[in-house]
Amino acid sequence: MNRKKKINQIHKARMKKANAKKHTSNKPRYISKADRAKMEAEQAALDSAQAENTQEQDAAEQDATSVPQDNTIES
Repeated sequence: MNRKKKINQIHKARMKKANAKKHTSNKPRYISKADRAKMEAEQAALDSAQAENTQEQDAAEQDATSVPQDNTIES
């Protein structure tokens, strides 16, 4: 291979690598099965905690509304 051809070949290879770095993929990053299971367990724990909090708030609201109001006037 002559010198010019070798230089052009190296230059083309470097340009190809540079262009490949420029055009990254839009594909989402791979998440392993163990990590997915871990994230799912954490999400389930958060959901159950939020459900408990809403139930406690609903119970507190019902208690506040069910307290009888004493409107009688004593003489």
